Amino acid sequence: MNSKLNTKEIIMSALLCAIGIMIPMISPIKIVLEPASFTLASHVAIFIAMFISTKVALLVTVGTAIGFFIGGFPIVVVARALSHLVFVILGMSLIKNKASITIKGSLGSSFIIGVIHGICEVLVVIPFYFNSSLSPAYYDKGFLQGVILLVGVGTVIHSMLDFTLSVYIWNLLPKGFVNKIGKEEKLGKVQKV
Repeated sequence: MNSKLNTKEIIMSALLCAIGIMIPMISPIKIVLEPASFTLASHVAIFIAMFISTKVALLVTVGTAIGFFIGGFPIVVVARALSHLVFVILGMSLIKNKASITIKGSLGSSFIIGVIHGICEVLVVIPFYFNSSLSPAYYDKGFLQGVILLVGVGTVIHSMLDFTLSVYIWNLLPKGFVNKIGKEEKLGKVQKV
C-alpha cells in the first residue's frame, strides 16, 4: 500500500481540520449541562474524515487536537480531543462501505463508536478529576454525575448525534471528488483526476 499522501488527502485534511477547530469556537448550538457542554457538530469533521480514508481521519484528529492546544483551550479539552484517535482507529473497521453509508444502516456502528468515544473521554477526565484540576462544578456534581454521566453518557449521545449529522452531510457531498480518495487507498496508488 502506498503510504504517501496525495494532494487531495492533504487538502481534505486541512479543510476538515479547519472546520473541526472552528465549530466549537463559533457554534451557537451548545448544550450546557454544568459542568459539561456539548457543541452540536463538533465531531462532524472527524466523522467525515473517517468516511474518506484512514490517513485523512488520523490527520484531522491530530490536527484538531493541536488546534485546540494552540487555541488556548484547557488541557483537559486538548487531551479529550487527542483521545479521539482511539475511536477513529477502532471505528474505521466498523465503517465498511463508506460510499453507501446510511443513517439507519449505521446506527449500530454509531453506538459502538459512541461508547468507545465516551469511555476514552472518561478515562482522560479521571486523572484531572482526582488531581483537582477541573472546574468546581465537576466536584459539586460528584464523580458519578459529573464524570460518568455527563462526560461518559453525554459523550455517547453527543457522538451519535454528530455521527448521524455526518452521515447526512456525507450523503449530500458530490461523490466524484471524495470517492477517488477512498479508491486510491484501496488500490494503493495515486490516480490522476
